[in-house]
Amino acid sequence: MDVLSEMLKAVKLDGAVFFHGEFSSPWCARQPDGCSIAAYLSSSSTHVIIFHLLTEGRGYARIEKNGRPVSLSPGDIVMFPHGDAHLLGNGPPVTPVDSAEQLQRVLAERRMLSQFGGGGELTKLICGYMACDLRLSQIFLAGLPSVLKINIRDSPSGKWLEDTLRYSVEHADASGPGGTAVVAKLSEALFADTLRRYIEKLPASQTGWLAGVRDPDVGKALALLHKQPSHPWTIASLANEVGLSRSVLAERFRHYLSDTPMGYLTRWRLQLAAQAVTSTSKSVAEVAGEVGYESEPSFNRAFKREFGIPPARFRSQSRSTRSSATHQIPTNSRNRAPR
Repeated sequence: MDVLSEMLKAVKLDGAVFFHGEFSSPWCARQPDGCSIAAYLSSSSTHVIIFHLLTEGRGYARIEKNGRPVSLSPGDIVMFPHGDAHLLGNGPPVTPVDSAEQLQRVLAERRMLSQFGGGGELTKLICGYMACDLRLSQIFLAGLPSVLKINIRDSPSGKWLEDTLRYSVEHADASGPGGTAVVAKLSEALFADTLRRYIEKLPASQTGWLAGVRDPDVGKALALLHKQPSHPWTIASLANEVGLSRSVLAERFRHYLSDTPMGYLTRWRLQLAAQAVTSTSKSVAEVAGEVGYESEPSFNRAFKREFGIPPARFRSQSRSTRSSATHQIPTNSRNRAPR
């Protein structure tokens, strides 16, 4: 699973926020989609992965539009990798509470607790929001369902992670020294552990990026490419590192990813380049060198083939889009987002 670690280093989950929820039956909460939540997080990323860890009681979760209820019990993590709007609740139907308002209040007051309900059976949740770069994370997000449920109490590591997360949310001050870094690391660990458990449960016949990660040979090749994307890889040198012939590696790679190793590497390099172009002030030539291109002209041609425009124009359009989106966020929302 080393490739997961390398991928998460590049994706850089940030803007992570946790809060503790205590809800008494009957209750229902509507979680807005990830794009709406992104406005409240101190992050430049626009994609938000949403998750809920049920620590006590019971409940359900379902996608707002035509979703089937997913029952939740203690130790269950229900994750919405694509940021779909959804409902959480327990008991008879009631009018949903708008969780966007709850989240604004939590962030504004820095009181990481939300409480409401009808006074019956108690359900306790830890709600989390993790922002990330959609372009880079799409590689593994594309292989995930809209709703993913995993129980983390079936192993000592999962139980430790739950206990640590509960303590951090209930006692730590995210605004204090190092608080933000602690939350970010916990979110990354939780997300990686959830993905690892999901991958382990995939059927043997499954293909795709996540299934490729589980395959010893393809997983090793992916880990090498992600760890050293700027290395002058060839199919021969990669196959040698993995311990396979070129033809066997190419065949196994194509089976899982429907691509060649070098084709995959080219696209990943260009995704990294797009992130660097839009998030740093480095020159195009510097970015080209960092992702493994020896000449700026060849990089420009490859970039234009992938994204339709040269990197310099890609940068200016991205900045213009971000500036426009920032001006559309309500002033009170920007003021409430913590640093």
